[in-house]
Parts: sequence; structure tokens; C-alpha cells
Amino acid sequence: RQYRKAVGKHLLEIPAGSIDDGEQPIAAVRRELQEEIGYLPNKIDKLGGFYSTPGYCSEYLHLYMASYLIPSRLEAEDTEDIKVERVPLSRIPDMIASGEICDAKSIAGLFRVISLGLKGS
Repeated sequence: RQYRKAVGKHLLEIPAGSIDDGEQPIAAVRRELQEEIGYLPNKIDKLGGFYSTPGYCSEYLHLYMASYLIPSRLEAEDTEDIKVERVPLSRIPDMIASGEICDAKSIAGLFRVISLGLKGS
């Protein structure tokens, strides 16, 4: 859960971040997970991706599922104040329906996991 100034409230989101110049997406996944949730995945599966707002910009969001996590903290950016929350995958549809999860990347990513029948927690 992270405070988002643009909307003036805390949002429950999946981990995400920018890909640095010259960085491969898979390396960004590892770095962002260490910075944001303090874990390093032993397995990463590519789930596809999507354009966030193709009528406005060319931003493409890559979707990955990380598993077999081990504790491994990297220093987070000064602007990040993140509270990690574990949520059972079975609760996700209700949390989206109620508006508790309400950002596009999280909804798209979580429904991709559910639609593929993947298991996680």
C-alpha cells in the first residue's frame, strides 16, 4: 500500500517501477521487488503486457509473476513509503469489485494471473 499524491490517498497496488536506461525488463523486476517489498524472486514468469493509454502515449507495461521469494532488501527511493500487504489470490476479485484495488496496472496484472489459472499468494 502506497500513498499516491495525485489521488490523495493510499492505494493497494502490485509492485511496479521504471526500467532504467540500458536495463532489461527482467532486471528491473528484480530491482523493484527488492526496493519495494524486500524480496528477491528465484523464478520470474513473463505474463505479457499492455499499453497504458495508447491514445495518449506509448507507455508499455510489462507483466511478470515472481515466485519463490527470498528476503533481500535494497534501499528504496526517498519518495517511496510502501507498506507490504499479503493478500490471498482468492480475495482479489472482491477487492477489485469493491474498489479497494483501483489502479489499472494492478487490475490488469492480477486478472492476467487469475485468467491464466496461476497460483500465488
